[in-house]
Amino acid sequence: MLVVLAALAAIVAGRLLRRLPPPPPAATAPAEPPAEALVSPRPPGRPGGQLVVALRAEPRTLNPLTAADNPSQTVIWRLMADLVHVDRRSQLPVPALARRVTTSDDGRRFRLELRRGVRFSDGHPLDAGDVVFSLRAYLDEEIAAPQRDLLIVGGRPPAVRRLDDYTVEVELAAPYAVGERLFDGFAVLPEHRLAAAYAEGRLASAWDLATAPEEVVGLGPFRLVRYLPGQRLELERNPHYWKVDAAGQRLPYLERLIFLFVPSEDAQVLRFQAGESQLIDGLSGANFAALEAGAAARGLRLLDLGPGLSYSFVVFNLNDVDPAALPAVARKQRWFRQLAFRRAVSLAIDRRALAEVVYHGRATPIATHVSPGNKLWHNAALKPPRRSLERARALLAEAGFAAGEDGRLRDAAGEPVAFSILTSAGNRERAQMAAMIQADLAPLGIAVRVVSLEFGTFLERLFDSFDYEAAILALGGGDVDPNSDVAVLSSSGAHHLWHLGQPAPATPWEAEIDRLMSAQMTARDPAVRRELYHRVQELVAENVPMIFLLSPNVLVGAHREVGNFAPAILHHPTLWNADELYRRAPAPAGGR
Repeated sequence: MLVVLAALAAIVAGRLLRRLPPPPPAATAPAEPPAEALVSPRPPGRPGGQLVVALRAEPRTLNPLTAADNPSQTVIWRLMADLVHVDRRSQLPVPALARRVTTSDDGRRFRLELRRGVRFSDGHPLDAGDVVFSLRAYLDEEIAAPQRDLLIVGGRPPAVRRLDDYTVEVELAAPYAVGERLFDGFAVLPEHRLAAAYAEGRLASAWDLATAPEEVVGLGPFRLVRYLPGQRLELERNPHYWKVDAAGQRLPYLERLIFLFVPSEDAQVLRFQAGESQLIDGLSGANFAALEAGAAARGLRLLDLGPGLSYSFVVFNLNDVDPAALPAVARKQRWFRQLAFRRAVSLAIDRRALAEVVYHGRATPIATHVSPGNKLWHNAALKPPRRSLERARALLAEAGFAAGEDGRLRDAAGEPVAFSILTSAGNRERAQMAAMIQADLAPLGIAVRVVSLEFGTFLERLFDSFDYEAAILALGGGDVDPNSDVAVLSSSGAHHLWHLGQPAPATPWEAEIDRLMSAQMTARDPAVRRELYHRVQELVAENVPMIFLLSPNVLVGAHREVGNFAPAILHHPTLWNADELYRRAPAPAGGR
């Protein structure tokens, strides 16, 4: 049920929204789009207007090289563009800034031919130098971009060469199975704006939220106007954008795209119902059902896209921590590092109940990080654990744990087993799951304390200070290809959450996953790749580095006035084609 506090927050925020200035006049654009402009396949729309979308947290950065959180990625990919783009509906690669990609017979060399006449949002021409600069920045070990692992093939970084003003060659150390998909998700950066920062070792910290809007320059459909901490971030139409519709109209259609920071889903829903925002995603099953009931009367479209690629999980802190600084964490890691303990906790969790209660049945229990939504790569032979307290107790007993007369579980040293689970404030589903897991573990004598933190603080604990015992969160939604999971699965990966920053694999099974992931990267036979990646999933299921819970259905909504609405299960579900979205003309007075 929508709570009163959320309603009040929405009313106050709605008043702030109504005080927004009107959309600015259309920015002056060059007389003609580039001769090699990419033509949108969607029906032509109506230029003008604005869309408002609510985010549950503020972005942490505007730098594509370092962004790891969802809000940052959501904003950044409206400002930036890639060489090749995976269409979020077809899940197939399509041309983007590179009008043509030619692959050598041995699968090691890629020649990328750029579109001519393309300009950055500040009007500066794009050329091959920008591509070389960008790829070298992504490969720089000092910058440590999360995507870097995707470019390391055959154990070595690729050679990147500028052949002429509009042609770049990328040569890999070994064949790469993904082909041109490799170049999706790497933003082409403006060398003329960032070369000095790179030379001075400041590139990783460039483009923070205090950066002047005119300094954040990209090739995406929009450019930054202003950022108001705690309130909103505003984008305006990029007048130099390199796409057009079938009628030759330069995209995007929208003059402004506004992101409002609304940490409560309930408040987001109220705004959406009131027409103060026009798109919504990440809906809970409860709010989806509530919106669906009155959708027709309010002119709303609600869509259940089925299981997505995202997955929720509990992760224990296995990082190397300083016992003097974090004594409680270090002490409890004795439990967390025991496979029997992790398996027992997993067996105690009732995933089916989580799906029914938290998601109203609109979610699927999972065994690994690959959800059923990834039909090509999902290992259907692996079944999610069914709750069994009997098997959980047996595993704990084998590992030296025993329940005392007071019913509390104790380890071999007699210490009561208790730990906290962090969750991010404003995410009702994960808060509910944490509470249900707390109840599920109680019969084993395990005491769980749920701690809710602001999203930025939550991420800082997980990625920087390691000041946590366990956490519940979600990942996924990028691409269906196995290589999109390298940052999570690789022992040196930037999102290898259970044990970040490993100089070498900490366990034999992690070393084996490293080997298998490297092998599947270069396997040209799809059947061989599938076999290798199925084995990766088996190792993940066997060793339980994370306790996988559910894959939620992708639940989205839009006002009917939003044209070219084409939601997808890949990120971003409603804004992936923001350059094609438009506002339909209002119906005539008295019309239907």
